[in-house]
Amino acid sequence: MQDAFHRFVEQIADSADGTDLRNALGEIACSLDLPSFAYLFPSPGNGCKVRLISTYPQSWTSHYLHSRYEKIDPVIHQARGGQESFNWDAHGADLKLSTQQRQLMDEATQFGIHCGFTIPIHDSTGNFAALTFASDERRPPFFRLINRYDRALELIAIFFHLHACRKLVDGRTVDGVTLSRREMECLKWAARGKTAWEIGHILGISRSTAAYHRDNARKKLGVKTAIQAAVRLALSRPSLFT
Repeated sequence: MQDAFHRFVEQIADSADGTDLRNALGEIACSLDLPSFAYLFPSPGNGCKVRLISTYPQSWTSHYLHSRYEKIDPVIHQARGGQESFNWDAHGADLKLSTQQRQLMDEATQFGIHCGFTIPIHDSTGNFAALTFASDERRPPFFRLINRYDRALELIAIFFHLHACRKLVDGRTVDGVTLSRREMECLKWAARGKTAWEIGHILGISRSTAAYHRDNARKKLGVKTAIQAAVRLALSRPSLFT
């Protein structure tokens, strides 16, 4: 276990993107005989998409994200509401389910997701994420493995989340609000006193496109003017201007 964990730490430290992160977590999960996992990170900020790194069937994860199931998923709901890791059964033995939640879990079983162990992650910046290790069968050996490695899995989850935040958000947060790459670029130049026309010229886009992304950033930050948004950026990310 110690060697596997050291390799995992090295791999995520060297990771460049979501694929590298997935491979690193997949390797250590495989070494522990855990068949599948899903890391779900609702990115901070209104309107920002959910990040999902998973070895679940792609047809299921695509359907899950398209249906916005993270909003009703009873596993995610329980993880949001507490700090303790927990076991669950898609057949309802460990979860109180509404009709919609029952449908969601029934669909999950059709893709081979029958039970799991979920680790809630509530970090110091207020972000929430959840890492789940799941099995395609309700079988005692899976939960024996979980009981054996539960503390190690919680440590793995924390390490993974710290690196996933850094790699996936890519330094594009302002006061906990995640901006797109283009929104951050336009706001950064606006904070340096550039007009929409000048920003467009610098970035090789039209004036209207520059203004569009700058204003989107302003709306996400909940301020009335581009100047106020620029001030928020300068105060929260002073390293961008040194």
